[in-house]
Amino acid sequence: MTQSSSPLPRFHLALPVDDLAAARRFYGEVLGLAQGRTADTWVDWNLHGHQLVTHLAPGGGSQGHNPVDGHQVPVPHFGLLLTVADFHHLADRLTAAGTTFVLEPQLRFEGEVGEQWTMFLLDPAGNALEFKAFADDAQVFAV
Repeated sequence: MTQSSSPLPRFHLALPVDDLAAARRFYGEVLGLAQGRTADTWVDWNLHGHQLVTHLAPGGGSQGHNPVDGHQVPVPHFGLLLTVADFHHLADRLTAAGTTFVLEPQLRFEGEVGEQWTMFLLDPAGNALEFKAFADDAQVFAV
């Protein structure tokens, strides 16, 4: 995998929360983070250029799932934002290695703000990983 062409290395981290209103107050008002895209079950936050997402997951820190664009996304999960070329290179490499995907490589939010390539898989310990790529990097935190 090659290094991202983005001038700023960024991470994407999804955290389970049991109350989105409380999460909005804490991350938005207390920490002062800018809110990005949102849905009834999740909120994107700009954590100093990194993408932090609070997902509604009753039960807190246990592994759960959250509906995003018609798919059940594992929560919590850790992710990495790649260039589109690096995303496809990695997807090809994982497919060739016989990886079992939680969510196959695909285009999400097609034609909408935040359009992105995404794929989910589990590491050998069962930790959920997401790799994603935005065709328009300016939309990472778009509302």
